[in-house]
Amino acid sequence: MRQVFYISDGTAITAEVFGHALLSQFPIKFNTITIPFVETKQKAENVVKQINDNFVTTGERPLVFHSIVNPEIRDIIFASEAIDYDFLNTFVAPLEQQLGIKAEPKSHRTHSISQDYSQRIDAINYSLDNDDGQSLKNIAQADIVLLGVSRCGKTPSSLYLAMQFGIKAANYPFVEDDMDNLTLPAALKQYKHKLFGLTIAAERLQEIRESRLNGSRYASLRQCRMEVNEVEMLYRKENIPYINTTYHSVEEIATKILEITGIKRHMF
Repeated sequence: MRQVFYISDGTAITAEVFGHALLSQFPIKFNTITIPFVETKQKAENVVKQINDNFVTTGERPLVFHSIVNPEIRDIIFASEAIDYDFLNTFVAPLEQQLGIKAEPKSHRTHSISQDYSQRIDAINYSLDNDDGQSLKNIAQADIVLLGVSRCGKTPSSLYLAMQFGIKAANYPFVEDDMDNLTLPAALKQYKHKLFGLTIAAERLQEIRESRLNGSRYASLRQCRMEVNEVEMLYRKENIPYINTTYHSVEEIATKILEITGIKRHMF
């Protein structure tokens, strides 16, 4: 299994995202290590030792994806036995030429504290406070309200929308007790323009629920089929847009929601 290092003098999120996107194109498994905040020469030298030790042990040069701004730190990493992929500097020179100005590299600039950053924190707090129908009194503040049966992906999608795009996403579950006469709660009807439904294949829902409550009625295929059918009928009756989450990652679910609803994403 090929060793991969994601390295940065910041959070390493950029290196992880770009690196994972590239590696996902190849039908093999990788062993990955993420090393953030490599901000001193000593830390960089320790990372190089880790990389070189891996090369000696495996006989294969590790792959290193990094987004290091500091040129001294970057040169130390370059001196390792790894095969380096430098995301930032691959694009800096062409952009300097196109924009007609020199770049002014600064560590942590992409994650600096700003009004937008505060907006993201507020959105995360809102989504946590309004998860799983805990409270409907703050629905007026929501950018979107996700609906669906238990374990169809509402909570991770809400939190991803908040963390990645600063969107205040509440979510509301339809549970077994609702199924005999499934209707929209009165508190949600006046905000129908904010509602968005999630559904899922009953077989996949059963797998997820079985891992939580094995052998329960809650996790039976019959129960899962009934709940999914009832909820989808409600979506159609109330003209609530919805998507099937069965074969999509949380990133894909969130992106599809934004595409369908037209909600503006906040970039940080």
